[in-house]
This record gives sequence, structure tokens and C-alpha cells, in this order.
Amino acid sequence: MEEIEISSWLTLDALKKKADIVETVGNLQTGHSMSVFCQIEEDYLELVYSDAAANFLRRYEDKDEFEDHIERRKEDDGEAPFEDDHEFEEDFQEEDEDEGEGLEAEDESDAY
Repeated sequence: MEEIEISSWLTLDALKKKADIVETVGNLQTGHSMSVFCQIEEDYLELVYSDAAANFLRRYEDKDEFEDHIERRKEDDGEAPFEDDHEFEEDFQEEDEDEGEGLEAEDESDAY
């Protein structure tokens, strides 16, 4: 990975216009930085916009390194995918089964 400090958002915007955007992580309205992961020809890039620190451009060696870093940035920013708690679902299903054991439907069709 190579990293270059960029002083202007205009420079990052110019690169962004020419790139195929893969993913955007973060938000400058709710946080202090935003990463735009993109590709220009054979180059995998991360454009990092920041209102609290220096802006920079990162270039990744290959697609695997690029995708790994996207996942890391999502985790750092709190955007990692939610993993279901399967134990809770199993407990909930067991409770439903327990409640249904004591109940039997009565046939009241003769009473009418």
C-alpha cells in the first residue's frame, strides 16, 4: 500500500470523477472522515476526505488487499455487517414450544 497526502478536496474530487466507485465508508456530516474506495483502470484506490486531519490517497497492490481494507474501514466506522445471535432464536423457539404444550384446542362444534 502506498499513501500520499492530498491538501485539497478538489484534487480528491477530480480523481473521484474519473473513477469507478466501489464503496463509500463514513460520512462527513456525521463523522470526521469519509473513505471512497474506487478503481481507475488497474489501480485500486482509497480517497480519504477528512475535516479533522490530513486528506490522503491510498493505492493498494491488488484487489484482495483492497477488499480487506474496505472491511477494516467498515469495522472501524461501525458499518460492519450485523451477525445474528442464533442462540437467542433457539431460546425463543424453545419458549414457543413450551407454551404450546399445555394448550389443546377444544372442539365446540357440537355446542352450537
